[in-house]
Amino acid sequence: MLSDIAIAQRARLEPITKVAEQIGLGPDDLELYGRYKAKVASHVWPRVRSNPDGKLILVTAISPTPAGEGKTTVTVGLGQAMARIGKRAAIALREPSLGPAFGVKGGAAGGGYAQVVPMDEVNLHFTGDFHAVTSANNLLSAMIDNHLHQGNALGLDPRQVTFKRVMDMNDRALRSVVVGLGGKNGGVPRQEEFMITPASEVMATLCLAEDLSDLKRRCGEIIVGYTYDGAPVRARDLKAEGAMATLLREAIKPNLVQTLENTPAFVHGGPFANIAHGCNTVTATRLALKLADYVITEAGFGADLGAEKFIDIKCRLSGLRPDAVVIVATIRSLKMHGGLKKDELSREDLEALRKGSSNLMRHLRNVTEVFGLPAVVAINRFAADTEAEIRLLRELVEEAGATAVVADVHARGGEGGIELAHRVVELAQEPNRFSFVYEDDDSLKTKIEKVATRIYGADGVDFSREASRMLRKLEKEGFGRAPVCIAKTQYSFTDDPKKLGAPTGWRLTVREVRPSAGAGFVVALTGEIMTMPGLPAVPAAEGIDVHEDGEIVGLF
Repeated sequence: MLSDIAIAQRARLEPITKVAEQIGLGPDDLELYGRYKAKVASHVWPRVRSNPDGKLILVTAISPTPAGEGKTTVTVGLGQAMARIGKRAAIALREPSLGPAFGVKGGAAGGGYAQVVPMDEVNLHFTGDFHAVTSANNLLSAMIDNHLHQGNALGLDPRQVTFKRVMDMNDRALRSVVVGLGGKNGGVPRQEEFMITPASEVMATLCLAEDLSDLKRRCGEIIVGYTYDGAPVRARDLKAEGAMATLLREAIKPNLVQTLENTPAFVHGGPFANIAHGCNTVTATRLALKLADYVITEAGFGADLGAEKFIDIKCRLSGLRPDAVVIVATIRSLKMHGGLKKDELSREDLEALRKGSSNLMRHLRNVTEVFGLPAVVAINRFAADTEAEIRLLRELVEEAGATAVVADVHARGGEGGIELAHRVVELAQEPNRFSFVYEDDDSLKTKIEKVATRIYGADGVDFSREASRMLRKLEKEGFGRAPVCIAKTQYSFTDDPKKLGAPTGWRLTVREVRPSAGAGFVVALTGEIMTMPGLPAVPAAEGIDVHEDGEIVGLF
């Protein structure tokens, strides 16, 4: 069986100018990065903004396990299937991070015969957006330390600098460092930490900004720390927002590539969903909706994280509204939620499947009853799935009032997603009862409690003394109407990654709260969630190489 990269390298790509013609874009609307990648020029949006919107399809998933779910693969395959049934379709995805690519998770371009291409370029550097975010973030960090060194006219307390440096690599050694140790000319010594670039507030700000002007304003709003008197200090106080926006001037423009079947794909922005809001950019989604009849987008990790943040953060702040939801599940992962170990998943086990399906049912209930959206379950098929297991899962979903459809897009591309595409088209025509989990006027504490009890299934929330203090402070500073972004493990509804399935009888613990003023939300950190991952014992990087002719091997 061919690897993902081997399949991608054998693909027959169309020039991106020809792909763009499918959605009404001409050569002058593109800024080319070679033959197969482009950014969409800024003048396109004013021209198309009055077009009617297409249908927005959100793809989410069950809580992930090491067995794999394939949410991006299904998103890509569904876009290809939509084109096969005669719909003008586009997909909208996030950009991959180098950290997971060289670590353990892999890339974010799909897999098998449902990929965005050129896969290697999308996963490695792409159009430089991640580097621009990293540079803008670290420019602000440099200006913070320079301000401290040059006399600290603002009275910024070095012990209360909250803005962190970033890099787009898994590097646990940078989780806690000390800067400014170079003597009198080396700056002011203080403790610092690095986050991975997808966790950066600058990344979240880029993804939620409407345009370059809004991006610059949001960059200025970023709180970098507090004075000795406890007053917030913002990036605009350091006069940093203009230079930051300059570095992000090209990054704000949506990227256009294609799938293996030449379906247009907007791949733009890349915040993680366990420690950020996990959605592609507002600019790319809005543009795609003006150019295509159906836009298939994904939200990161399980529906408790990605879909909740898509609804309560991205939709709330942008005015976007999904028309239907696809929940991706694999029989392998559900059996793991049912208690099987990874090496036991290839054998049929209906009891483990039935038990593990509780995870899917909670996600399904959340989407249909809490969010009020029509949903279909996509069973992402693996070779070891038995007919009895597929039949049982269909029955369980039907008992819950929904439909389950087998998606065989990894092996068959768009052809393997045609049944799913027809069902999505049907659902997208239905009226829905779209609803947020909480109201703008709810207190920050109440918002966190509603997500925990209504979405996660917690009995309640315990706040640390410091988290409670910060919530009161943020309310006084005018953040009361902001949405909340809960940083939590992706592996469980709880804040304990070992509690699989759909646990009950537990409480969520919030240990820290941070403002993300540029993005416009408040972050609540739970459990042992980390903003800088580490590499595994055997990182994927050990198997990646490049031949003398430039051909990459070992990249998934």
